Amino acid sequence: MPPEPAFHYAFRPMIFADLDWIAKWLANPHVAAWWNDDVEEEVENIAAHIGSASVKPYMLEIDGRTAGYIQSYDPHAEAGHPYQDQPPGTLGIDQMIGEPDLVGLGHGPRMIMEFARLRFDEGVPRLIIDPDPDNHRAIRAYTKAGFTIFDRRTTIYGPALMMRRDLEDKTV
Repeated sequence: MPPEPAFHYAFRPMIFADLDWIAKWLANPHVAAWWNDDVEEEVENIAAHIGSASVKPYMLEIDGRTAGYIQSYDPHAEAGHPYQDQPPGTLGIDQMIGEPDLVGLGHGPRMIMEFARLRFDEGVPRLIIDPDPDNHRAIRAYTKAGFTIFDRRTTIYGPALMMRRDLEDKTV
């Protein structure tokens, strides 16, 4: 079996000019199925995170190509956040590969592993992610990236399959 191709994944801080990418990607069926139905509202929500202390939005680049979005957030920094039961220092993540021709090629698990490595190198003890239980493609990607299921919850966004990856698991 030939070795997996090597790709370079980079995460640059998002700027307001990137919101056009987000709007375009949210309209793509593979993204729209799992993100807020109201594209304008979701773009506004993401825009509000630029410069935020509690949510860090990044643009994903694959070999220099703008390809997606990923954000980390501190569930302890928002009053009443449903994941405040997680250990101090935990970060949640949400992501999308926006470009349709880059979906299904293995980029999801690899870019999440790279993003996790960077956060663990900063000392983050745990990462959590909360896919919809019906989003089987995402759950497979997160499992390949070393995340394990630890709970099922219902939040204001709907049902969530809670998955985690701890610093101790960073060898995956």
